[in-house]
Amino acid sequence: METKDILKQLREREGLTQEELAEKLFLTRQAVSRWETGETQPGIDLLKQLSTLFQVSVNTLLGQPRTLICQCCGMPLHDDGTISREPDGSLNEDYCKWCYADGKFVYQSLDELLDFLAEHMANESFPPEEARAYFARQLPELAHWKNKV
Repeated sequence: METKDILKQLREREGLTQEELAEKLFLTRQAVSRWETGETQPGIDLLKQLSTLFQVSVNTLLGQPRTLICQCCGMPLHDDGTISREPDGSLNEDYCKWCYADGKFVYQSLDELLDFLAEHMANESFPPEEARAYFARQLPELAHWKNKV
């Protein structure tokens, strides 16, 4: 789905007219209309405001052009329900809600996360030692751990 369609769908979901949305953003109705026809797109500052207003990620507003990956555990962030939130409720597209919650990281060290993953990701064909070794190679490449290891 394109940004123009997503914006219209979200506006209608909230029961807002183009005029009402424009007022909330201190814009003209014509600006909103141009977004919904695809003539223009909101800039990054407006995308952030829309993200907060509609409680969706900027990635969602843009039609999910990027594959988001948690920069702590490496989990794909397929939808806004898995993305973490800041204390003010805004979405943080860098982390999953299991690694970063209410403005704080859940895992204080890489070893703590590795212990969790080895225990919970292991199975018959992927024993705990192998799981731990695999994640120990992968996780230091993620932004959260890159400068900490």
